[in-house]
Amino acid sequence: MDLMAPRWRKSTKSGGNGGSCVEVADNLPGVVLVRDTKDRDGGTLHFAPAAWQAFVTLARTATGPTA
Repeated sequence: MDLMAPRWRKSTKSGGNGGSCVEVADNLPGVVLVRDTKDRDGGTLHFAPAAWQAFVTLARTATGPTA
């Protein structure tokens, strides 16, 4: 798997003040990557696409239908 070509995008739920931001790369086959924008060279979380989708669905349910 080539993890060298992720296309990162900022979460729509991240604030616009440059603070608590999360970036997601979901363009790679079989994996979704998540990182903290304040520490891009730090750790990156790896999720199976189905697990990531379950998380997103649960988060939307808990916070309301805005995305």
